[in-house]
Amino acid sequence: MNPFDLLPGGTPALLAATASVFILAGVVKGVVGLGLPTISMAMLALLMAPAQAAALLIVPSLVTNLWQTRPWPALPAVLRRIAGMQAGICAGTISGALWLGAPSGQWAGVCLGLALVAYAAWGLFGSPLKAPGRHEGWLGATVGAVTGVITAATGVFVIPAVPYLQALDLDKDSLIQAMGISFTVSTVALAVGLWLNGGYTPAAAGASLLMLLPALAGMALGQWLRARLSARTFKLCFMISLALLGAYQAARGLGA
Repeated sequence: MNPFDLLPGGTPALLAATASVFILAGVVKGVVGLGLPTISMAMLALLMAPAQAAALLIVPSLVTNLWQTRPWPALPAVLRRIAGMQAGICAGTISGALWLGAPSGQWAGVCLGLALVAYAAWGLFGSPLKAPGRHEGWLGATVGAVTGVITAATGVFVIPAVPYLQALDLDKDSLIQAMGISFTVSTVALAVGLWLNGGYTPAAAGASLLMLLPALAGMALGQWLRARLSARTFKLCFMISLALLGAYQAARGLGA
């Protein structure tokens, strides 16, 4: 079976456009440390159904986020701190997938668009959340569950996970590692949810694997650019672009 059967039509132009999206998403990941699944979903949803886009991002997202979970010696301590959140992510994603089905139809596009606008708005205007203190246990699990349901509906797993992780008063390296853990768990849970709904077939896995190379190439380019660009300026442009893409996606879904 041709792995590109996942892509509607499988034309050279569509394959080139899809690879270009993963290069761009990899660049964003390389510069700011996150955003590969977010920008991938935002742009691929303009080319194909959200469920197909979500299936394509599984392997590139998993590999790049596993890389981000290093250094291994520090992994157990960080994982213990956010274990409840990861359990919530798994429960929320799989329950959401069984409840909502694979992302499809106009409302999937609307939900994706609204999630992107909310993430961009928080990135541009949001204030850091207060540390949860003694409520960290149950609050982390709740945030994870909400993130999981949003992941099942849209394929985007940054809200409200990233703002919560930034509120934990982790040092810079531990925060990057915690995001890598959370994104890895979300990616695996999303793959399980898609599989349960018949959206993650061997053909889809093959197409996703082929998108790993452009994603890694983009990430390498992004790491090279990070040393030469203002990360603050890049992040500003990134958030504004996401807001515009999200607004367009939501408006297109509502107007369908």
